[in-house]
Amino acid sequence: MHALKKTMVLVLSLLALIASDIFAQNAGDALRLSEPGLASNARALGMGNAYTALSDDFSASSFNPAGFALIKRMEFAGGMFYSKFNNSTSLSGSGADYSGGVKTNYSNSTTKLDNLSFAFPFPTLRGSLVFAIGYNKDKDFNGAVNFNGYNSGNTSMIQSLLGPRDLPYYLYLTDSTGDNTPINGKLNQDGTTLSKGSIGKWAFSGASEVAPNVFVGATLNVYSGDYSRTRDYYEEDTKNVYRNIQTDPGDITTRGFRLFYFNDILNWDISGWDANIGFLYQMNKYREYGLRIGGNIKFPAHYIIKENYTVTGRSEFADGQVISLNNPFESSSEYDILTPYIFSCGAAFNYKGAVVSAGISYIDYTGMEFTGGLSSMLMALNNKDIKEQFRGVVNYNLGAEYTIPEIDLRVRAGFMMNPSPYISDQNVSDYDKKYITGGLGFLADESFAFDIAYAYGWWKDIGDNYGVNVSRTNQDIKSRNMIFTVTYRF
Repeated sequence: MHALKKTMVLVLSLLALIASDIFAQNAGDALRLSEPGLASNARALGMGNAYTALSDDFSASSFNPAGFALIKRMEFAGGMFYSKFNNSTSLSGSGADYSGGVKTNYSNSTTKLDNLSFAFPFPTLRGSLVFAIGYNKDKDFNGAVNFNGYNSGNTSMIQSLLGPRDLPYYLYLTDSTGDNTPINGKLNQDGTTLSKGSIGKWAFSGASEVAPNVFVGATLNVYSGDYSRTRDYYEEDTKNVYRNIQTDPGDITTRGFRLFYFNDILNWDISGWDANIGFLYQMNKYREYGLRIGGNIKFPAHYIIKENYTVTGRSEFADGQVISLNNPFESSSEYDILTPYIFSCGAAFNYKGAVVSAGISYIDYTGMEFTGGLSSMLMALNNKDIKEQFRGVVNYNLGAEYTIPEIDLRVRAGFMMNPSPYISDQNVSDYDKKYITGGLGFLADESFAFDIAYAYGWWKDIGDNYGVNVSRTNQDIKSRNMIFTVTYRF
C-alpha cells in the first residue's frame, strides 16, 4: 500500500496546487496591507505621528504633502529603523482543557533603512514651490508566535485536514479513502510562527503656496517589498493514547502513532502604487508662533502580490517508522488587492517653543478588496468575508514638543490609538493597538538636525491553528521601535 500511495502523490499533488489557494489567501492578507505603518521619521514618531498639521520635512510625503511648501532650504535626510516584537502566548479552545499549558514568550527583531530623501525649493516671485523625492519604509511585518499545551478535547489539525488530497492521507494517518482516521484529539500541540519583511515606497512629491498661507501638495507613491511567514506545528501523543492503534488499517507499520508535523511557508513579492493629496492653512499673524490646520486624503493602494506557498510534513510511529512527503505541495499565484481610503485631519499650535499637535484618521476597512488574479469564486468569498468581519475605525494621534532655547534641544512625547478593525472587537479595548512615544532632537548651526524616537506599543491578538476557537492562540503583544534620523539643510 505504501507504493500505491507514493505513486498517487505524484498525480494528486497537481490537484493540491489548486486546493492550496484556499489556505493561502484570505481576508487577513488584505488587512496586512491596509493597516497604516508605524515608521515615518524620528520627529514624527516622537510626537505620536500627530503630524498632519506639521509635516515640514520629508515625512510630509506620508502625512500631508502640502507641508513641503513650508520648506525654505534644500534638505537631505536619512535614517534607520529598529523594531522588536515580543509575544506571550497561551492556548485555549472550546470543548478543550489545555491543562499543563503555559504562557510561552517569543520575539523577533529587525533593523532596516527607514528613509533617504531630498527636498528642493524652487525660487518663486511669491509663495513657494517645492519638489521632493525619497524612499520611506512604509510597513514592517516583523512578528512571532510560540505556543505549547495539551489539548484534552477531541479535535486536532489531523482531523481538520481529512480528505483524499490532504496531508494526513499522504502521511498514513488515515484509511485508504483519506476520509477517516482513528485519531480523535487528546494530543499535545505546540508550534512556532515567524514572520518578517517590509514594504518600502519611493515617493515623488510636489507642493505650492497657492494663496497667502494656503498650501496644497500631492504625492505619488511606488511600492515594493516582501513578506514571508514560516509555521512549524506539531501534534504529539505524549500520553500514549494511540500506542495500540493502527492509523492505516492496511499498514501494520502505522501502529502506535507518536507525532504529526506540519510546515507551511508563505512568500510574497509585493509591488504597487497609490497617491495622496493634502492641504495646509497657517494663520498669517501667527506665522512664527501660531496655529496650523491640515488635511490629507490617501487614495486606495493597488498592490500586486506574487505568491509562493509550500506545505510539507511528516508522521512518526512507535516502531521508528517515519513518513515524509517526497515532494512538498507547492503553488504559485499572482493576485491584486485594493486597500481602503484614509481620510486624515489635524491641528498644531506653537507657542514660544512649545508645540501641541493632534490628529485623527478614518479608515473603512470594509473597502478592502481582492480585485484580480484569483478565481471568481475565491475572490467573491474573500470579499464577502471582508464585509462581514471588518468595520470602519477612527485612529487618534497626540503629540507635544518643547524646545529648550539655550541648547536647542527638543524634547518630544506622544500617544497613538489604532482601534481593532474587526467587528467582533469593537467593544473590547484590549485588541486596540496603543503606543506611547518619546524622542529628542538637536539642531546644530541651523543646518544639521539629529533626531531619535522610541515607541512602545501593546495590544492583544488571537489566532486559530485550525477551525474556530478549538485550538486558539491568545497573544499578549509588546512592540518596541526606534528611529534615528539625520537631516542636513543647505
